[in-house]
Amino acid sequence: MIKVGDTLPASTLMEFSEVEGNGCSIGPNPVDVSKAAAGKTIALFALPGAFTPTCSAKHVPGYVEHVADFKAAGVDEIWCVSVNDAFVMGAWARDQKTDGKVRMLADGSAAFAQATGLTLDLTARGMGLRSNRYSMLIKDGKVASLNVEGPGKFEVSDAATLLAQAKA
Repeated sequence: MIKVGDTLPASTLMEFSEVEGNGCSIGPNPVDVSKAAAGKTIALFALPGAFTPTCSAKHVPGYVEHVADFKAAGVDEIWCVSVNDAFVMGAWARDQKTDGKVRMLADGSAAFAQATGLTLDLTARGMGLRSNRYSMLIKDGKVASLNVEGPGKFEVSDAATLLAQAKA
């Protein structure tokens, strides 16, 4: 499992773009994790699935609500990562009103989740291999803090916890 001090794994996530511009076409666009995190402070949180109850009611809204606080604490970007396809993440972004606030990044094949060692097997629930629920503060591609939830929990990966770590 990835730990504090480790470099993020070389991986590509996908991001749905609603508008064409800045070198991005409408639809899914690749995001090279290493390049996107280089020289930045990133508040990354990951969760089992888009549109799921805790994720939609608590996890994403907390980060959306505290965008200005994260910026004031020196965070350049907030990333939400989930094992869903980019189209689902794009629809969820519209639903959660994350545009310009939280980058909704798709880990469609769970490659990033597997590379970090933070997977959650929900096969018995018909959801397959997913990401565990966690948050991490990343500084220039390296993990500065990591908060991994226990099974079925939402206690340490919330926006308030990661924001306190960003301010420290």
